[in-house]
Amino acid sequence: MAEPTASAEQTEPTGRTGQPARPAEQPGHESLRLLREEVSHLVKTVPGPVTSVSARLGECVLEVTWASQAAPDVERTVIAAPAPAEASAEAPAPPADDTLKRVTAPLVGTFYVAPEPGAPPFVQPGDRIEAGQTIGIVEAMKLMNPVVSDWAGEVLQVMAADAEPVEFGQVLVRVRTERT
Repeated sequence: MAEPTASAEQTEPTGRTGQPARPAEQPGHESLRLLREEVSHLVKTVPGPVTSVSARLGECVLEVTWASQAAPDVERTVIAAPAPAEASAEAPAPPADDTLKRVTAPLVGTFYVAPEPGAPPFVQPGDRIEAGQTIGIVEAMKLMNPVVSDWAGEVLQVMAADAEPVEFGQVLVRVRTERT
């Protein structure tokens, strides 16, 4: 798997001293380098073939999914923690697996995995869901807003915890759809 490459570097014009041009300092350049190194390290060290890599530097999201050596049909994912707020450039990522979909929060509020306290959750990893099925609720201003999946498939991961504050667009559930 090829390591992501940075975009063309900006250079400063030649100074009065006649010194050759040097790369311009870019905000987040060091963070981008560290993220690329981490992606490279993870790709080289995960047990089994990597099936997808997604890296974003702003609010740092780093997801690596790979097939298990013991069970090739089973995939595992590792997700990195958020980066410092000053990191804002995006790192290029390889093409994503088009069967991996994300159900995101439609608004800011509090996410609930079940219809009421003590009730079973709407979905759990391994569940088969249909398009239009409720996967959770986001409470905003005392209104309970159902969150529905746009895709049919298997729930891979519930990303938000019960009663956790969520932001608009935050990934709540990861779904693997059928290949078409």
